[in-house]
Amino acid sequence: MASVLTLEKISALRGSVNLIGSKSLTNRALLLSALSSGTTVLRNILRSDDSKVMLAALRSLGVKVEENPADPTEVTVTGVGGVFQVNSTKEQPLELFLGNAGTAMRPLCAALALSSGCFKLTGEPRMYERPIGILVEALRSLGAQIEYLGHEGYPPLLITGCGKALGSETSASTSAEPRVVEVAGNTSSQFITALLMVGSLLPYPLELRVKGELISKPYVHLTCELLKRFGITVENRDFRSFMLHPATLCSPQRYLVEGDASGATYFLAGAAVAGEVNVYGVGKDSLQGDSKFIEVLAQMGAHTEVGPDYLKVSAAAQLHGLTIDLNDMPDAAMTLVPLALFTDSPIKITNIASWRVKETDRINAMATEMAKLGCTVETGHDYIKVNGRTPECLARKQQGQVPVFATYNDHRMAMCMALTALDRTIAIEDPDCCKKTFPDFFERLAAVTVR
Repeated sequence: MASVLTLEKISALRGSVNLIGSKSLTNRALLLSALSSGTTVLRNILRSDDSKVMLAALRSLGVKVEENPADPTEVTVTGVGGVFQVNSTKEQPLELFLGNAGTAMRPLCAALALSSGCFKLTGEPRMYERPIGILVEALRSLGAQIEYLGHEGYPPLLITGCGKALGSETSASTSAEPRVVEVAGNTSSQFITALLMVGSLLPYPLELRVKGELISKPYVHLTCELLKRFGITVENRDFRSFMLHPATLCSPQRYLVEGDASGATYFLAGAAVAGEVNVYGVGKDSLQGDSKFIEVLAQMGAHTEVGPDYLKVSAAAQLHGLTIDLNDMPDAAMTLVPLALFTDSPIKITNIASWRVKETDRINAMATEMAKLGCTVETGHDYIKVNGRTPECLARKQQGQVPVFATYNDHRMAMCMALTALDRTIAIEDPDCCKKTFPDFFERLAAVTVR
């Protein structure tokens, strides 16, 4: 039976938070280090369920990963200098369990399609509900052999790697005619990211063309910028197409992972309601799109400051509601929902259809949990609107009702709903689900809590 955490009413958040490493950067950097020539020392990596499955997968693939016994956030990765070479067959494939980590499943699917060996990619039940068909079809168009072991378009997968000669009988050439692959951009940016991360390993130039509008563009920008650190230049044509040429991933020798900008949003949003918080490890030069969340808080009336390696927010006299398109930062967008309890008008977040294929259907989950507070909630295919200034909301608070929030095995649901403790005492089921990306979130929240 899952545990339940009771959070007594919080008066304010006040103090400083040193951020854990970014999940998005950690898993990307781990895989790129593994595929590179040379040895890479990665510092400030995130130690969480998502990075745990990536590290375990890389070790199973024969990658040498050494942990610093004096610092668990530092690892040294000796790259294989190209694709993975594993002596496994279709009859006895190498099985890799990837939990519910999209940042492991999607890029590894692409990397293994180019590798030698046979691989079975499995995960948690929710992973089998998260689509991967768009990526599989793109890889198949390059000659990859990928089979669905369950429902069409979803993991688990059986991948028979094609080696470096994937889709070509010729040796690598930057002057060869580029292969063109079209990828739908409206479901997950991770499909484009996966192809970008391994595209230079192909023996011919690769042009990725985006069909429709690409969602979550900052995450793709992050991938392109990280590839630069590993010696790969991606020609980004306004996020409508991308060009890569054959090249060798080269270790930068040392790489410091930025603090987690998504994790920062909870502390910054809480401070916008009451108090003042500095978060360290992410600032004005951050690669992460979620670092721009502080600008949304400024629009709502909070006092903000952006430094070279820190973000600072202090409370507004009154937070204002707004209608805002947050397609570029879907994870950070979730943090706005509980703020509807404190704004002078409703909050409406649009263009977030990707919420429905995350760790849970986040639109439905948020609507269900916010309704427990007495809020009125309106949802559609790609939006949510929450009004926290309703008579029912006030009545439930005055009656001393303690809502118990379900978390759906979704780390962000737990962290978002924790912010409602700034309004009243609450309870959160299965707080350990935060281990996916932020294992000590509630300890860090307690450290800046004022009651």
